[in-house]
Amino acid sequence: MELKSTRRIVTGHDASGKAVALFDAALPAKQRSPGGNGMTLLWVTSEFPVDMTSSADRAQTQVGVPPPPNGTIFRIVDFAPVLSGAAPVDHHQILLSMGIDPATQGYGRHANTHRTRTIDYALVLDGEIDMLLDDSEVHVKAGDVLVQQGTNHAWVNNGTTPCRIAFILIDAKTPLAWQKDWKP
Repeated sequence: MELKSTRRIVTGHDASGKAVALFDAALPAKQRSPGGNGMTLLWVTSEFPVDMTSSADRAQTQVGVPPPPNGTIFRIVDFAPVLSGAAPVDHHQILLSMGIDPATQGYGRHANTHRTRTIDYALVLDGEIDMLLDDSEVHVKAGDVLVQQGTNHAWVNNGTTPCRIAFILIDAKTPLAWQKDWKP
């Protein structure tokens, strides 16, 4: 799958307090997984309320899938179509590569199943994809939006073209449902 870059513009203030564009450039997607998925990290915060006094490029912050405590992440993920006959993946290693502690996870319906202690806003920009939940799935396509509240899920692109989704993840409290850990 060809990985796309994304033009990112970040505004702020110059030394005199004038509103300016601090960053305006295309950010390349980086291959994120053996299946060919790509990810473009656009911005990360690690505090709330957010400190907007710095002109540092917060996209250079090293993070996994979840944001830092009291923080946020804004990223775009390109999901490659599933390849038939692909070798199985190690769920434990997938979680570690995502920066997720396997001990915090619930039912693993699919090798990419995970959950984060976040509220996620997702906007499907291009293509179609299936979001697998514990015992159901939701098919979404370009223009659809999701609000995900710490749910167990996996993204599976059963189509023939890549699917591009913009995600905003916001740190949250642990859902009470995690204490129940539903099992099939």
